[in-house]
Amino acid sequence: MIKILKYLRQSAGWAFLILALLCLQAYCDLSLPQYTSDIVDTGIQQGGISHTAPDVIRQSEMEKLLLFLEEGEGQTVENSYSLISGENFSEKEYGQYEKQYPAMEKEPLILKNNLSPEAEEELDGILSRAEVLLTAVDRMGIDVSALPQEKVDEIAGEIESQTAALSDSILSQMGISYVKGEYEAIGINTAKKQTDYLFLAGAKMLGIALLSMAANVLVCLIASRVAAGIGLRLRGQVFQKVISFSGGEMDRFSTSSLITRSTNDIQQVQLVTVLLLRMVLYAPIIGIGGLFKVIRSEASMAWIIGVAVLAVSLLVILLMVVAMPRFKLMQKLVDRVNLVAREILTGLPVIRAFSREKHEEERFDGANRDLTKTMLFTNRCMSFMMPAMMFIMNGITVLILWTGAHGIDAGNLQVGDMMAFITYTMQIVMAFLMITMVSIMLPRAAVAAGRIDEVLTTEISIHEKSSPKKLPETAKGVVEFNHVSFRYPGAENDVLHDITFTARPGETTAFIGSTGSGKSTLVNLLPRLYDVTEGEVTVDGIDVRELSLKELREQIGFVPQKGVLFSGTIASNLRFGKRDASDEQLKAAANVSQAADFVEEKPEKYESHIAQGGANVSGGQKQRLSIARAVVKDPHIYVFDDSFSALDFKTDSALRRALNEYAAESTKLVVAQRVSTILHAEQIIVLDEGRIVGKGTHGELLETCEVYRQIAKSQLSEEELRSSKKEEFGHE
Repeated sequence: MIKILKYLRQSAGWAFLILALLCLQAYCDLSLPQYTSDIVDTGIQQGGISHTAPDVIRQSEMEKLLLFLEEGEGQTVENSYSLISGENFSEKEYGQYEKQYPAMEKEPLILKNNLSPEAEEELDGILSRAEVLLTAVDRMGIDVSALPQEKVDEIAGEIESQTAALSDSILSQMGISYVKGEYEAIGINTAKKQTDYLFLAGAKMLGIALLSMAANVLVCLIASRVAAGIGLRLRGQVFQKVISFSGGEMDRFSTSSLITRSTNDIQQVQLVTVLLLRMVLYAPIIGIGGLFKVIRSEASMAWIIGVAVLAVSLLVILLMVVAMPRFKLMQKLVDRVNLVAREILTGLPVIRAFSREKHEEERFDGANRDLTKTMLFTNRCMSFMMPAMMFIMNGITVLILWTGAHGIDAGNLQVGDMMAFITYTMQIVMAFLMITMVSIMLPRAAVAAGRIDEVLTTEISIHEKSSPKKLPETAKGVVEFNHVSFRYPGAENDVLHDITFTARPGETTAFIGSTGSGKSTLVNLLPRLYDVTEGEVTVDGIDVRELSLKELREQIGFVPQKGVLFSGTIASNLRFGKRDASDEQLKAAANVSQAADFVEEKPEKYESHIAQGGANVSGGQKQRLSIARAVVKDPHIYVFDDSFSALDFKTDSALRRALNEYAAESTKLVVAQRVSTILHAEQIIVLDEGRIVGKGTHGELLETCEVYRQIAKSQLSEEELRSSKKEEFGHE
């Protein structure tokens, strides 16, 4: 979770904007239930009349109401109303009131002043009691205006004793009924008043709903863009990090694991980022807001919220205990499937050659089934969660209806309030549900984020100096190994020990030895694919660790043991090390590497397509194109790591002759398995178990080095050995 939040740090501004939009959306969503309640209670049950204090009332009726009020209350009421007369209103306003209230022709009316919400609420409380008493007296057929005040107070006391058991809600409804009757007596169209109220409330609800939708759409859009941006950055950072890995770091992570981390793991983080911004931020806002609304409501059913939260919490804990371990296992199983699939696809020719298709199918099927079983188990847990949540939510709804019905029957609760309470409860439960869904997905994303972070925080063993040295402009490419030793990270023994030699421009320095003697490891130290453990490797007298990697590697034309081509064309592959190389340079390099013949035979020649990994060319053609790529670069130093192994003797001989002529001034380091390849090298270094056991020319080593003599005898006949001693370098 902390790692995911760390990735969000660069998008903090957008996150705050999302938070503001979510607050707006929550405000809208929490307002809608109250409007629903008002439509049911006020718009339908009360005919659109929201206050027990009438907006306008006949003066005679107000005088009757004042009889039931105490002196202070009466004064408050009188201050809240004004007589509709020419003295209090302009001629225009008075004319409008005459048209609006036809009853003004028969008797004077009084109009409620503009009051604050607090004063309005106080006035409602004062008049509702008087309206209930006056309604009861009217039903008894008593004209209170003709009675003395003492008699009125006596009647009022008797009525209050009879209505003491009634709830405030019922008394308020009785007051609303009185106001409705008064409006009808004045000539106000109460049906139109109700319709206007419903249309206005509906329009407000529609506006709030549209505003909520707009906020929701913006949140989804911004959250998606933020998550996509995080995914883009992480993929770029992981790729850049992997590109900078030395061989030691690459050995630590498998290729399949790095692919999974760069794709599936980042996708998991991206998905959870959207959920965090969209749901995790919204859930507490809507949940706390719903609780606040419930506490402020008149419904005394807050305990039901506690029951709902407890039920949801128990369900979440159960699912976490059961499903969480499987979610953590899932990423490892995905790695396993990718590993097996990659091994099978890359090794398909070998698998077919050994008739192991059935075995490999079973191996992939095993990895696939393990992943499928785990995913099915977690999906079943998730599918169980939704019906369980719906059962809880429906059960809570039934409980609210049961409790609310009793409240409505007792007059303690209105229908609209109960409907609003149901909606608020569902919003609170849904908030917990959203957090639950994310909490189940979060562990898998946390594992993915940890795996990504493991790559990003891996310490790179190959470092550049902050102020690297520069090679002189007259650099020739003199390579020196001074008492170099090397061991792989974590290994106990050296792979190379006390290696010392000098490779000069215009000469070929060759390395030969048995398999595992350290030949490839030795040449990998020059471009700093690994760093030496002891000693130093220098180019023109400067330690390669003092140079920038870019400048060092620009001096080297490296041809690896396994020819690697990239998807594109032959020309794009040859220009890989020198983007501005001319067509003539490409053709010259192809001639040197003996690739010109098969390239010219292709219909599109140098624009011929190369498939991924060079799958549409042979092994020998791939090696020749790899050599041509190094030749196009025209470096000071050539490194051939057993790069002639796929070539026949004739092509090998012609290539070496052309290379010696073309790169006569360059330093050439050649790793070889065949003696014939290095027969004419100016310096041959024989390695055995990581140590130099022989150094010299071919003829010298035949006389002085037993290891080299055994290798030569195993590959050359006695006649070839005798004749090779007499040949000079560069003549075949």
